[in-house]
Amino acid sequence: MIRDASTEDAAACAAIYAPYVTDTVISFEDEPPSTTEMARRITDAHAWFVAEDDGHVAGFAYAHRFAERAAYQWSCETSIYLEPGRRRTGAGRALYETLFERLRENGFCRAFAGMTLPNEASAGLHRALGFEPAGVYRRVGWKHGAWRDVAWVQKDLNATDGCVSPPAPLT
Repeated sequence: MIRDASTEDAAACAAIYAPYVTDTVISFEDEPPSTTEMARRITDAHAWFVAEDDGHVAGFAYAHRFAERAAYQWSCETSIYLEPGRRRTGAGRALYETLFERLRENGFCRAFAGMTLPNEASAGLHRALGFEPAGVYRRVGWKHGAWRDVAWVQKDLNATDGCVSPPAPLT
């Protein structure tokens, strides 16, 4: 089941995310965020969804501001994280498709996602969902003793021709 996240889901989301921070180069954070910080992120996101399996949060996907300048307000950055063992189960696709629908409804035109390379699982999911390459930032992040590249991909959500009204504000 996919549903809107609430601050009540912060501890579960933080627990899913923590190993990505500590054990991989997928996240460039150095320390896993606290439950309080995760709750703040959920509240500040354009949209945040969790995947539940028998009442247990098994993954999450969200969108937040792409960049600070007003000209970017029609674009957003997306992220998705699943518990170990949840890849290739359809959970990632379901989370992202639900997220994209909400973003479309709210008037966003473009979604972007960044992936530390190599990360074939994430690249494959994003390709399958219609993201296209946007570029690579070379040696942009230092983690676990090496410089890392980040590939950026983008997906059209709504047509931009004639679009001049900004997305719906967060509620």
